[in-house]
Amino acid sequence: MPLPKVDKIWMDGALVDWDDANVHVLTHALHYGSGVFEGIRAYATSEGPAVFRLTDHIRRLFNSAKIYLIEVPFSAEQLIEATKETVRVNALESCYIRPLVYLGYGEMGLNPLPCPVQVSIAVWPWGTYLGDLALQHGVKVKISSWQRPDPNSMPPAAKATGMYLNSSMAKVEALKAGYDEAILMSPQGYVSECTGENLFIVKDGRIITPPTSAGALEGITQRSIMTIARDLGFEHVVANILRSDLYTAEEAFLTGTAAEVVPIRSIDDRVVGEPGPITRKVQETFFAAVKGEADRYKDWLEHVNT
Repeated sequence: MPLPKVDKIWMDGALVDWDDANVHVLTHALHYGSGVFEGIRAYATSEGPAVFRLTDHIRRLFNSAKIYLIEVPFSAEQLIEATKETVRVNALESCYIRPLVYLGYGEMGLNPLPCPVQVSIAVWPWGTYLGDLALQHGVKVKISSWQRPDPNSMPPAAKATGMYLNSSMAKVEALKAGYDEAILMSPQGYVSECTGENLFIVKDGRIITPPTSAGALEGITQRSIMTIARDLGFEHVVANILRSDLYTAEEAFLTGTAAEVVPIRSIDDRVVGEPGPITRKVQETFFAAVKGEADRYKDWLEHVNT
């Protein structure tokens, strides 16, 4: 289903009409996946639209570019303001935001260094990624036959466009098998993450999420949930998780900008059940934070109109 159109997309310092936001067929990123990106959300609040942890997302975008030796031709401050401007000009109270830094048209071949670097920021209305029913009752997931790449093969710390072919393969496999989402394992046999989300389980009342060394991207939402869990008084750790730990988890949930906070109902047909009390409390607090209803987390919101 096509994305809902908005008026403008920011491209290389200018706002252009949605239908004119095009690239050449010989764009390097189209052939080799040479780009880095972010997924960000703006939420409606009592003070107007606010972008959740915008500066943190842009900082991660620059870190991803640095890992791939991509020189971003704008400052972080310029991209932060461009993001706010793009939300404003499209008059959106809430939306998904996709900044993209990519190698453009001008050079072909596996040496990316001579390629021009281009930047775009698109916004559009988008509900929760896995659906409202998933937020309430959870999703069915399976462990994928595909693994996350070894960190010395593809750096998981970078949110790079080409790396997401791995996620797409796992996602399609899960959907065709009748599941909602997939979990990928690391080459060392530890739980890594879902196709586009970080993973948490609850065992013995303790919240556990895998480390980056297991191939998981360090998530902005993941980090937020860890802060919320601590503030709620829940014990939480970053530690390796085995496949069998998933099957015997008391609760499980996934987190991500697009998905937000989604309970897991079953894993490989092992029933976890309806969302448990820890998952529910963390989820409720997260949604209060992003909507500006929790004073403790108001510094996570960057308002578009101020």
